[in-house]
Amino acid sequence: MQVASPTSPGAPTTSDADAIAASIERPARFDEVFARHATAIFQFVAARVGPARAEDVTSSTFATAFAIRERFDPSADSARPWLYGIAANKLRQHADDERRWLEQSRAGATIGLEVETDLTHDRLDAQRLAPQMAAALAQLSPSERDVLLLYVFAEMSQDQIAAALGIRRNAVKTRLSRGRARLRAALEDFLIEAPARGAGT
Repeated sequence: MQVASPTSPGAPTTSDADAIAASIERPARFDEVFARHATAIFQFVAARVGPARAEDVTSSTFATAFAIRERFDPSADSARPWLYGIAANKLRQHADDERRWLEQSRAGATIGLEVETDLTHDRLDAQRLAPQMAAALAQLSPSERDVLLLYVFAEMSQDQIAAALGIRRNAVKTRLSRGRARLRAALEDFLIEAPARGAGT
């Protein structure tokens, strides 16, 4: 992945909130945020539209984040949920790319999604399940995919997803429940039982 940073490198490392606040006067400080989160955002986007298109979407995500950095909540622990929300909004402009990528993946291409799901703590063998996963994701609405992948792939809480997407928590809960049920039904024969993620905590 070679995603262009919106500013110049070389700034010292601090928290995301500090770096973003400092970037108002010194734009190069935003590079700290880019360096920490670009790979995660790229992987999330690539799971939706493929790696070739993901570079453009990731670059656009950070360019937008840089342009609206004054809106970032300084009390947030990390900028990643905020960035995921921007990326999810960008992906709405690429519905055709997403549909084509899922169709290609159903034919056997990789979807670039390697996750341990929280679907009753079952583990998906991403490589073996690529066509089935793509077919299952294709059955979901874009809004269901947004919520499900932010929850599973990005490991965001329902509150974080609601804030990132600008929707109510009840809407997140409904879309997540519906998406998980549909995905699980589509993949039921391929699930591999595994110890619960975070069991005992």
